[in-house]
Amino acid sequence: MSAYDRIIGHENIIAQLKNAITNNKVNHAYIFDGDDGSGKKMVAKAFAEALLCEKGGAEGCGQCHFCKQTESGNNPDLIWVRHEKPGSIGVDDVRTGLVEDIQIKPYNGRYKVYIIDEAEKMTVQAQNAILKTIEEPPAYSVIIFLTNNDEIFLPTIISRCIIFKFRPLRDSVVADYLMREHKLPEYEARMCASYAQGKIGRAVSLVESDVFDKIRDEALKIAKNIHTYSNPDILDAVKRAGEYKDDIKDYIDVIEMWFRDVLLFKVTKDANNLVFMDDINYIRKQASKSSYEGLENILRGCETATQRLDAMEKAKSRLSANVNFDLAIELMLLNIKEN
Repeated sequence: MSAYDRIIGHENIIAQLKNAITNNKVNHAYIFDGDDGSGKKMVAKAFAEALLCEKGGAEGCGQCHFCKQTESGNNPDLIWVRHEKPGSIGVDDVRTGLVEDIQIKPYNGRYKVYIIDEAEKMTVQAQNAILKTIEEPPAYSVIIFLTNNDEIFLPTIISRCIIFKFRPLRDSVVADYLMREHKLPEYEARMCASYAQGKIGRAVSLVESDVFDKIRDEALKIAKNIHTYSNPDILDAVKRAGEYKDDIKDYIDVIEMWFRDVLLFKVTKDANNLVFMDDINYIRKQASKSSYEGLENILRGCETATQRLDAMEKAKSRLSANVNFDLAIELMLLNIKEN
């Protein structure tokens, strides 16, 4: 089985990569641009497998020694450029991992492939260090930049790369995959697919995460019952939310998805397109009691909470960060209760 066979979606990009190999028009540099979890890393690895396969076809055979090396991460002609600092990729990283190493010819076959993940973290100096290599690449070299923001690249880098945009998949495609491959019930598959926003990798990580199950259950408990909460109940909910501080945006997103369903049902009276269709009784009840303006205020409040938390990450004082966190969640929950 080819590595391409395990990829969901992105058929047009895969077809172009296959044609490049078939027609002997493989470029020396590519930019794969898409959100985290969009599938760009899987496509990059499948493309590398095809380039390094000893059979030389448009896709890897998955059976030869080189394909098995690629799959296991042990192919000496596939280099993942690493970086020491988590927040940036510097000059030394690209010089050691690519610029100097690329002068060594392939160990096995026709190509030598370099993949730079999180390439949006490359400093300007690092990009300049790699520019000469892209301008005058060895005939055997292929460099793939994986990024969630191709606007950070220097124009001189952009002009020498072929750019592929990885778009979100339809929710129905993601849900079908989760039901087929992970045996999820339809309700849970639809919820994960909707939350993942078309990113198959994100959907799979949700399925495999025990923490997300707890976050979802807590967030839905609040969304369903918050209108009955007293002020002490609100403060207790804020305290429980603090247990998920590292994943608080997931918590807020679940609440936001719930009230989007309430608003959608209030407008359409149709449960078929709801994420939480199994909770239609709760949704119907909330929709009947809530105004359009109130629901729109709730959704704006969720967005404001996310913005406050983004700002909180920049707080220098740990105490200040904790205070801001509690305040952001408390204001969001009070806004939901009032509307």
